[in-house]
Amino acid sequence: MSIYKSKEGRKKSLELYDMQLSRLGLPCLDVYVETSFGRTHIVETGNREGTPLLVFHGGNSTSAYNSLMCNFLIDDFHLYAVDIIGHPGKSDEVCLSHRGYDYGKWASEVIEKIGYEKISCFGGSFGGGVLAKLMCVAPEKVEKAVLVVPAGIDNAFPISSMKMMIPLLQYCITKKDKFLIKTALHMALNEDVLDKDTLDIIKDSFDNVKTKTGMPTNVEATKMSAYNSPTLVIASEKDCLFPAKKVLRRAKQIISNCSTYELKDSGHMHIMPQSIKNVIVDFLKK
Repeated sequence: MSIYKSKEGRKKSLELYDMQLSRLGLPCLDVYVETSFGRTHIVETGNREGTPLLVFHGGNSTSAYNSLMCNFLIDDFHLYAVDIIGHPGKSDEVCLSHRGYDYGKWASEVIEKIGYEKISCFGGSFGGGVLAKLMCVAPEKVEKAVLVVPAGIDNAFPISSMKMMIPLLQYCITKKDKFLIKTALHMALNEDVLDKDTLDIIKDSFDNVKTKTGMPTNVEATKMSAYNSPTLVIASEKDCLFPAKKVLRRAKQIISNCSTYELKDSGHMHIMPQSIKNVIVDFLKK
């Protein structure tokens, strides 16, 4: 079953993918690997002489958009930006359960297939949840981990995001951008966060994609107990999905070698301060 609403929707989504990736302005190599869950697409880019880094994007999003948002990693790291299977992009349209640990098993296979025994990883939002599952399933394969506003640590109750439903319904009926912006503001808080690339990917997820609402569930502490690699967890104070107060407290409890940072007055969607970008780069380069 397709993850897109129509053939035309799939075409438009992939056109946006290619356009946003071209805006990165760097050579990008399309890599395809076969996993037991399905064929997986990876964009290999960045500094080929730099530290290898496997990057997981957010839910209902793409590696193309995520690469634009994470362009501060380009100069220092040899990036493998993976299209999460079953999400928009060029991997197989095979939907894994957000419960359990299949995403972790899939990510573990991806690491093997791109030729690494161990690699540093970066994951945001849904992708942070995928990384958390990986840390449980194959702790020995994660050199270092950075999780930004991650799912899978201590998710908020779904009711906290229900306020988005009314403006989203208004957008679906009218297709007016003002309702799209109003919907996004529940996650972004501030219109400054909603640049054209961000609005384009949000619009794509509502217009062309069968939007996934289930986020990776919270990992079990017992399954995380074998993981001891250096980890940095960054969460937003006013995140309606994964609030910092909950996420950072539990991260410290279940991850043995964990540093944390709270993005004050920020929502789930945010503009990463340059100082925190520097912290991330320095952490991964140590």
